[in-house]
Amino acid sequence: MAVSDIVPSMRYWVSLSIAAGLLTTVALSSDSRVNLPFKDLNGNKVKVTDLRGKPVVLNFWATWCVPCRAEMPIFVEAAKEYESRGVAFVGASLDEKQTRPKIPDFVGEFKIGFPIWVGASTMDLDDLRLGQALPATAFLDRDGRIVARVLGQITKDELYERLDWLTGQRKEAPELLVKHIATK
Repeated sequence: MAVSDIVPSMRYWVSLSIAAGLLTTVALSSDSRVNLPFKDLNGNKVKVTDLRGKPVVLNFWATWCVPCRAEMPIFVEAAKEYESRGVAFVGASLDEKQTRPKIPDFVGEFKIGFPIWVGASTMDLDDLRLGQALPATAFLDRDGRIVARVLGQITKDELYERLDWLTGQRKEAPELLVKHIATK
């Protein structure tokens, strides 16, 4: 066998190895479980992993975010319907120290009955591949893996499609990444 016969073969295997490595990296990053630490409104430490065993809707928002205010009634309505089906809803606030005092009024205004956590940051959004703009929503399966994302203001139909899919009422997977805002 000549050296010229071996070189193309080696290129093929090197390319194949690199592709396999990239696929593994993508699979691991999409399969990674969410374990972000936050605090509840009473200052207690909480983690997303505390909700393992349930599908989770993790919505990132802030009191100053106009689209967040527009979509919050949809989450409140859905939580009333789907919490009895085992779905956990969490609102993770990106409010900083100056605007955190406004959170209780926000919760009261929208009659939010699900947990509100504080201490979220744009780094958390990046870690979860949610961009850096608000609002952003991640849908987690019972094992704590992100299975769908909506970047920007979610519609009622988009929320309910994903909830029905997470609870097994819908077999066909919805679009797993919806972008209503430009990302880098």
